[in-house]
Amino acid sequence: MMERRTGTSLARLGLTGQGADAMLRELGWWDGDAPVAGCEEIMWALARSPDPDLALRAVERLAQTPPWPAIDRTLRTDRGLRGRLFATLGSSTALGDHLVLHPDRWELLADTPDRGNPPPDLARRSANLLRAVGADPAAPTPGTPGGARATLTGADAVAALRCAYRDELLGLASADLAAVGDPALPVMEVDDVAAQLADLAEAALTAALAVAAAEQDPPDEMRLAIIGLGKCGGRELNYVSDVDVVFVTEPGGELTQPATKLAARVMRVAGEACFEVDANLRPEGRQGALVRTLDGHVTYYRRWAKTWEFQALLKARPIAGDPDLGKAYVDALAPMVWQVSSRDDFVAEVQAMRTRVVENIPSHQRERELKLGRGGLRDVEFAVQLLQLVHGRSDDTLHSGNTLVALAALSAGGYVGRDDGANLAASYRFLRLLEHRLQLQKLRRTHLLPAADDTDALRWLARSARIRADGRRDVVGVLVTEWQRNARRVSRLHEKLFYRPLLSAVSRLAGEEADAVLSPDAAKARLKALGWASPEGALGHLRALTGGVSRAASIQRALLPVLLDELSHSPDPDRGLLAYRRVSEALAATPWYLRLLRDEGAVAQRLMTLLGTSALVPDLLQRAPEVLRMLATSSGVQSPELTRDPAEVSVALRTTVARQSTPEAAVASARSYRRHEMLRIACADLLGLVEVDEVCAALNSVNEAVIASTLDAVLRAEEERSALLSVIGMGRLGGGESSYGSDADVMFVCAPAEGVSDHDAVRWATRVVEKVRRLLGSPSPDPELPVDADLRPEGRSGPMVRTLASYREYYARWAEVWEAQALLRARPIAGDRTLGREFTAMIDPIRYPVDGIADSSVAEIRRIKARVDAERLPRGADRSTHTKLGLGGLADVEWTVQLLQLQHAGDLPELRTTSTLEGLREAAEAGLIDDDDARELEEGWRTATGARNAIMLVKGKPGDQLPRSGRELAAVAAALGYPAGGDPGVFLDDYRRTTRRARAVVERVFYGWES
Repeated sequence: MMERRTGTSLARLGLTGQGADAMLRELGWWDGDAPVAGCEEIMWALARSPDPDLALRAVERLAQTPPWPAIDRTLRTDRGLRGRLFATLGSSTALGDHLVLHPDRWELLADTPDRGNPPPDLARRSANLLRAVGADPAAPTPGTPGGARATLTGADAVAALRCAYRDELLGLASADLAAVGDPALPVMEVDDVAAQLADLAEAALTAALAVAAAEQDPPDEMRLAIIGLGKCGGRELNYVSDVDVVFVTEPGGELTQPATKLAARVMRVAGEACFEVDANLRPEGRQGALVRTLDGHVTYYRRWAKTWEFQALLKARPIAGDPDLGKAYVDALAPMVWQVSSRDDFVAEVQAMRTRVVENIPSHQRERELKLGRGGLRDVEFAVQLLQLVHGRSDDTLHSGNTLVALAALSAGGYVGRDDGANLAASYRFLRLLEHRLQLQKLRRTHLLPAADDTDALRWLARSARIRADGRRDVVGVLVTEWQRNARRVSRLHEKLFYRPLLSAVSRLAGEEADAVLSPDAAKARLKALGWASPEGALGHLRALTGGVSRAASIQRALLPVLLDELSHSPDPDRGLLAYRRVSEALAATPWYLRLLRDEGAVAQRLMTLLGTSALVPDLLQRAPEVLRMLATSSGVQSPELTRDPAEVSVALRTTVARQSTPEAAVASARSYRRHEMLRIACADLLGLVEVDEVCAALNSVNEAVIASTLDAVLRAEEERSALLSVIGMGRLGGGESSYGSDADVMFVCAPAEGVSDHDAVRWATRVVEKVRRLLGSPSPDPELPVDADLRPEGRSGPMVRTLASYREYYARWAEVWEAQALLRARPIAGDRTLGREFTAMIDPIRYPVDGIADSSVAEIRRIKARVDAERLPRGADRSTHTKLGLGGLADVEWTVQLLQLQHAGDLPELRTTSTLEGLREAAEAGLIDDDDARELEEGWRTATGARNAIMLVKGKPGDQLPRSGRELAAVAAALGYPAGGDPGVFLDDYRRTTRRARAVVERVFYGWES
């Protein structure tokens, strides 16, 4: 004992608060240099408190109460009281305040003969709380005919129940904290604490029901049962938590109204005295009746209930009121709970619910959230419940509302690996312990860890959780490290939990340990519940990827749990898994492929997003795998390679192609480079790194460079050149607005070389042009770039190439207004630059007439547009969601801008642009269109263009019609940045709203209709 006193100081004991020395002297525990004889153990127990100064201040207040002499005497001999008292006072200001107000309750913390042997049970707690409100514990249960009624009512009953509830809480918390104050005292497991808290909640509701019955005087024949849901139902309650309930009554009819009043009063009494009672999980939520009969509940759940409502019922348990009625309720609804995984909307609803939970966390709190953050408590609970619902249909050993009990059953049944189950349970207990300690401090509901810079709060939390320094780090460092380690472990196991047993089921090798074994039917059920429409096909892909003893198969077995989890959140997991298998097989000989996925988590995550959304990406990826490296991040920053400058790409492409010795090699190089760039742009697009106009500009630049480099290669191979040749971009190519599936609309113009006739020049140029078109459109593993010259004079019937003079003569004699309109997008993109400039100078008076166009021409354009609207829309297409010809779609916006250019570009040089958006902005700047109208048209163009690109990305082939429903629509929505797993109908509503507004502008500005 004397050795322990040597060198002791208040600072060493953690008592650094102002006045601690004087306070301890007054208590008689400290002589100024060391503990007073006989008080050594008191001082060391005080030092072990999570906050010794806080505990000492509470003791100072307690010392002013009448029982203090008895408390002081007992502290010197009762080890249990020392440990429990100082740990409690240093952990909870709320319980300290309660003890000071009711100092006679100190004996709840002392070592008494019956303390903890056995621990307080539900019957004892219920009896204590019933007696507190003056009800007879021996009478029938409140809520049954002749049930116990309180003799205290109103405010007196609430005050008495509050005090008795805090007494019980004080006793339980002191037992929970005992080992904090004295390591020799028993450690109470967090799940035992949670179960006793649930018992205490049941007892409180029983007492509240006795009070309500005394106040309301319900008819004797009326029965009321209270069903616990959530943590109370699962017997895993927190210190401070809402208690989720559902009320059921019999016989109903005229007695439903008094039952409703009784239930409402129970909620109010319990809410004022103990905890909030939440009945919002009842049928129809807040809008639904507070109380229903058993038949009313059954009818609702059979006809109307959503998936999440059955998930909530998984924890349903009678907790107060008529026990027979409560049991009948659970027996009637339980079979429906275990059939819910067969519902068509099961996967979508479950995923959407999880997404909503995460989205509701304020961004600045996500890293501190014990419950809702990544790797938090909800991840464990959600995973366990999902596996229960999937496999509980055929295995009733999984039918437990308690998370840890259910996890143990899943592990015992082979649905979860034994080690995984044990590790997940350990992390769950650790996180729950921190949650309990945080809530105990002030008896407030919280799941938020202290901020990283709040060292005092973190130190208090660590000490209250019995965390100690480890020699390398102080208690704060150990706490933060342990919390982060457990959160990471939960995140990792959350991924493994669902998928590792699947891999064991399809690829178990001789000598390979697999402690979670799913039957084929169980494996299919799990995959279906996790989002796979074809579980059999998915299992086949998994067998192919993981079978054998190769290093690649071994890496795949390690990777796939993470990859499958990412895929399950994509719009089309089936297609994504098939695409991943094909890509993996195609890149089997690429040594760095699997290593990159293994070592770069961001690459694997992004790749699954891409493959589960797009059919175009995997097709391109198999021959351009190097793009995968661009998906990596460096220090959290996206690789700039994904968003390269189009001008830089164009120069690099033309330089690469110029090194080839033959036109065939040159075009092969150009098309391969284009594949690489299309894939890069598609990845950046799907990952939300570029805007839609940037996508179009990047694709356009690549297409121009491919055409220019191919033409250059063909010309280099010509022994002599009979003419100068220029390629004029038309349509979207000329406007710089190419999409993934756009053809290259062009016209060709030539100028005879010196001494060469026009006829010979055109014939030579035509041969060159046809070779360019043939090379770019020939069969190849790389995407073709069709070169379409149908916008040339006389269309397909006219010559492929004309001289500048021929174009001038044609437009002077024969040009119609629609041809002038088509020329608005004409822009030289390849070949001889001087000739290209001469061509644009020649057509400028045609497309930008000095006096605008006549009213008759305006009427003709409107007539043509109306005819296009009526005749070119494909049969069966939906005009409201057709991106090109639909209402407010691309054609509407583009024709509106082009009409303004034809009317005013002669006077306004700023309007002389081939770009739709630039022309629209200049028209607004010039006052030709209202700013708000211009914004509506721009938004319509962007929306329709983005949707059109998304269709190509999702389907792998061009299309203009938005899917009406299903996975393709969900994928299009996801490609446009809408939440994966969300309702794609939100995207459709947004699309229709935007294009409807654009169409209203078109009707006023283009057609001249009055609104």
